[in-house]
Amino acid sequence: MKLLHTMLRVGDLDRSIKFYTEVLGMRLLRRHDYPEGKFTLAFVGYQDESEGAVIELTWNWGVDSYEMGNAFGHIALAVPDAYRACDEIRARGGKVVREAGPMKHGTTVIAFVEDPDGYKIELIQHA
Repeated sequence: MKLLHTMLRVGDLDRSIKFYTEVLGMRLLRRHDYPEGKFTLAFVGYQDESEGAVIELTWNWGVDSYEMGNAFGHIALAVPDAYRACDEIRARGGKVVREAGPMKHGTTVIAFVEDPDGYKIELIQHA
């Protein structure tokens, strides 16, 4: 088995694509409209889908927001320097919701940012 993608429902597909590509530096891998189903899928990631897991952004036409619920936690990204990543994300218009620093009860440096729909993305510093 192989992990393929994580799907997130978004309220504004273009806004979400802009965040994941321009703020987090991912690439738009593919995008397709499904007129009969009234939805659009866009896949974003750092590498091609054949090489690793990506994020599927699902926009259901006419739906501009969702309730977050309390079951989903976050997506985690490895970064070489969490402090610098926070500065760069903030400079690109991203929202840092937990500044970089050691995790509680540990030494790993982490930070959290939030996408335009409120999904949390954890930045984990890896040397």
